[in-house]
Amino acid sequence: MVIGSEVMAAELREEERILKMKSDDIGILQDVQRNTKMAMKAIDALSGKIYDDTLSVQMARESMKYAEIYNKAADRLLSGKAAFYRDNGFQDMMLKGSVNMNTMLNTSTSHIAEMLIQGSNRGLTSMWKSVNHHEKAGDVSMEIAKELMDFVEKNIERLKQYL
Repeated sequence: MVIGSEVMAAELREEERILKMKSDDIGILQDVQRNTKMAMKAIDALSGKIYDDTLSVQMARESMKYAEIYNKAADRLLSGKAAFYRDNGFQDMMLKGSVNMNTMLNTSTSHIAEMLIQGSNRGLTSMWKSVNHHEKAGDVSMEIAKELMDFVEKNIERLKQYL
């Protein structure tokens, strides 16, 4: 009887090991969450300062897509029983302060688009670093990261028309 319970315990440990995500998967998915959350917060901080209706609609659509990608990463982390990315209030404060400072004297559509492009480029650079750093991440995690990066690149191209 003791041997049977030892075998069952060993099988359970093996199942737990298989279910646990690799640290590279966790890292890249948390970076996806961090980048998408920052993008959504930036759009939210700028939304009241956008006076061009087409840009405003585009930003609303972008925010929805960022939320979709965030949720994909969250679902994957949840299924792997891994921790979500947790932001800190300091980053939020810095973002809002930066938006307010940069739009204090200039709220033109061109300036807003330039700010969004710059932020998108920073996020894209951050994701490239993450992909290169977490090279052992699995296909699904890499696909989510690449989906985000492709989306950001397309956003930058769309924003260029407002410069």
